[in-house]
Amino acid sequence: MAINLPTLLTLSRIAAIPVLVALMAAHTASCDLAACGLFAIAAFTDWLDGRIARWQHLQSDLGRMLDPIADKLLVGATLMALAGMGRLSPLGLYPAIVIMCREILVSGLREYLAELRVGLPVTRLAKWKTGLQMAALGTLLAGDNGAAVLGVQSLRVGLIGEAMLWLAALLTLVTGWDYLHAGLRHVTPAWLPASPEKTETRAAAREGAPGMP
Repeated sequence: MAINLPTLLTLSRIAAIPVLVALMAAHTASCDLAACGLFAIAAFTDWLDGRIARWQHLQSDLGRMLDPIADKLLVGATLMALAGMGRLSPLGLYPAIVIMCREILVSGLREYLAELRVGLPVTRLAKWKTGLQMAALGTLLAGDNGAAVLGVQSLRVGLIGEAMLWLAALLTLVTGWDYLHAGLRHVTPAWLPASPEKTETRAAAREGAPGMP
């Protein structure tokens, strides 16, 4: 299986996770700043791999499969490390939980709709949510320690990061509801007969997926 440049960039986000966690565990000022820089580079590759794939016509099934997985692994690992290492305040845990639950919800919806051959396109608001979420996590990774290295310790960087995380969580609720609403349109209540279109779609999905019950 050929691996092109966009796929390599996607894989680099996954490979960066253990390095990122190790830098966070060290928790020195320089390591916190390095973790912020590494996370920023990883987040940039999320935009770059898609750009290159479209520009060079290098889209592949492997890349489409790995891209959302890499994003969720990066965000999930960062949130869990921040929470587990006490880098979030008690109030900061709530937006982290909201974000994690939304990621699981959307993943479940995509898996269900994939069986029906129905896509769940990324909305513009979801892209803004992702940008704000990445910025919030990068800010939290730098924290007050990283701010001290840059000589801006007067800024409450940790507090700013948590405020950004709360805003990202609010957008997460809105976009999560949008995705849920879009998914529910393809669900037939148990007490109603499925429409002919949905029955045909489910039948076609089963025929096209060997081994599906």
